[in-house]
Amino acid sequence: MEISKREIIVSIAIIMVMIIIGFFISDKITDYQNDKNAEYQKAVHIEDKEIFQYGMDTNIGNAFVYGELEAVDAVTFDEIGSGYLFIEKVEEHYNRHTRTVTKTKTVNGKTQTYTDTEVYYSWDYFDSWEKHSDKIKFCGIEFEFGKIKIPSKEHIDTLSGGIFSNVRFVYYGVSSKYEGTVYTNLSNGTISENSEFFENCTIEEAADRCTSGIGNIIFWIFWIIITGGCVAGFCYWDNQWLEG
Repeated sequence: MEISKREIIVSIAIIMVMIIIGFFISDKITDYQNDKNAEYQKAVHIEDKEIFQYGMDTNIGNAFVYGELEAVDAVTFDEIGSGYLFIEKVEEHYNRHTRTVTKTKTVNGKTQTYTDTEVYYSWDYFDSWEKHSDKIKFCGIEFEFGKIKIPSKEHIDTLSGGIFSNVRFVYYGVSSKYEGTVYTNLSNGTISENSEFFENCTIEEAADRCTSGIGNIIFWIFWIIITGGCVAGFCYWDNQWLEG
């Protein structure tokens, strides 16, 4: 692919415009992060059940609360045992598939391209079932499930479908007990919906994670990739109009 001088000039112009737009968006992200940082810095730190309850009753506002998160009525499937805050059972079937693939071969010293049908097998989703605790307890106080975002589910076990060798059941779950910090708003005798839970984090560690400012770093990585894609797409395109 040959790139003309005019395409280089236009490409530089595209980069400059994208940088200007990027700085504008980055400033907005920074302003938002600064506002959130001020909110986090003013938040109350709580590690005691009585103060936690008092804060909810008196509308104390934003707070980092350290404590133990656990299921009040742990759930499971009979074949798995133990108890979980959340558990998912996924039925998978081992299926035969075909796909068309492109291959090359050499004939009389020349490389030729042809298509072939390839057979492969994979475990595919068929159905799933979920259970979760109706009630959770954090820092010694009960709440409805959903008040706090639970940790990510992890693989528990994989069991065969018995006489059906092409069927298996895969289990994922969230343990019944964790320690960590919740960032939430204490008001009206309760906490805010979907409060963030920082597993195995002290209050100070959770606050540091909230104020890390990583959003701008992620934005610039994404924006540089987008800018590079725009320039590459422009240069790849037929730009005969530039030569007119």
